[in-house]
Amino acid sequence: MAFERLGTATAPRQLFSSTPAQRVALARQQFFEEGVRPSGLVGEAVIQSWLRCTRNHSDRQRIVPFDAVTPSRLHATLARNRELLEVARQELASMESALAGTDCRVILTDGDGVVVHVTHQPAAAHQPVLRKTARVGVNISERIVGTTAPGIVATTGQACTVDGAEHYFDVLSQMQCAAAPIRDVAGRLAGVLDITMEARRFGFDAASMVALYATTIENRLLQAQSRDHLILRFQASPSLLGTPMEALAGVAPDGTIAWLNGAGARLIGRLPEEACERDVESMLGHDLASLLRLERREAAQPLRLSSGLGVWVQARLKAAADGADFRHAVAMPGENGAMLSIEPATAVEALAADEHAQAAVSHHVQVDPPPGETLREHSRKLIEDTLAAQGGNVSQAARQLGVSRGTLYRRLRDWREEDKGTPRAPD
Repeated sequence: MAFERLGTATAPRQLFSSTPAQRVALARQQFFEEGVRPSGLVGEAVIQSWLRCTRNHSDRQRIVPFDAVTPSRLHATLARNRELLEVARQELASMESALAGTDCRVILTDGDGVVVHVTHQPAAAHQPVLRKTARVGVNISERIVGTTAPGIVATTGQACTVDGAEHYFDVLSQMQCAAAPIRDVAGRLAGVLDITMEARRFGFDAASMVALYATTIENRLLQAQSRDHLILRFQASPSLLGTPMEALAGVAPDGTIAWLNGAGARLIGRLPEEACERDVESMLGHDLASLLRLERREAAQPLRLSSGLGVWVQARLKAAADGADFRHAVAMPGENGAMLSIEPATAVEALAADEHAQAAVSHHVQVDPPPGETLREHSRKLIEDTLAAQGGNVSQAARQLGVSRGTLYRRLRDWREEDKGTPRAPD
């Protein structure tokens, strides 16, 4: 077959066909028999997949085994994707409930194309291929089963739909599938969400549905993996916050934007390749301290980005796994924007009184709280001032105060919960 002709500008001899099946049949004839690129008859993603498959699979009529990976690999795969499965559980259940009246199956694979979740309802007798493929552990990557929507997404990272004979192998010609990618905080492909049907056509917009749910799962995953980030939720309309259309950004303690979801990238532009070029102030038009102050506001706040676009923003701190608060990595400005400083002995006395541990720091001079302030309020101010004086470094602040980091973390966590109206847990 003259595949070198696929790169030429030769146009299809028949530009229009009466049905999708006829267009695909013509495309297969031109591609597989004549070596002509069937542009306009099938999507470019399918054409590129066919090109890749011809290099790996010589016999399009062969029976695809749909074997599961080894038990050890499956165990490792499920363990590696535990977080993805956890954040996706609610959305997968919602999808399966919505699709319960159809013959569709919801399939979730890892980034390599191995199925890690599938609709529990078994495939019907008229779905022989689904009965083999819709099993946890089956590898449905393009390398194994040829052109499919999840296989293309796993290979390219781009959402797509594959219909009927667009599948490379003849055995899959009665299948229809739509898939979308799910990415992690590093921008890597974490998984592929797919809707598949056999022997019938979708009676709804499957591509839009799978994209909606994949976006929701991705947003959940990004936030779950951001254990030391300030998470920004923003959009031009506040009504879009909390929906799959919200833009998300993760701001690292060093003042750089660590990640953006798709909506965020569309609003402020793609992240630069180099982390040193991701400064939050240059990309958003606001420094880290001003964004951090938004965290104490429950309601969305108006903000104008560096591009001039006005958005509504909510900010949320995500504590690290060890209980550290994000504030430890940033300086906390005073009312006039300047950094505050205090005497170590004063800070130690206030914190010690708040912890009922005066004996442990009895060598310091006792200082009475200023008029109008309770001891606890004074303690909080002194601790925050100490953090500011130490550039936000909790370890250094704890050493200056003469207390453990755990004590400091606990105080910060308690105050944050109080600011949000959560009752303080007893010490």
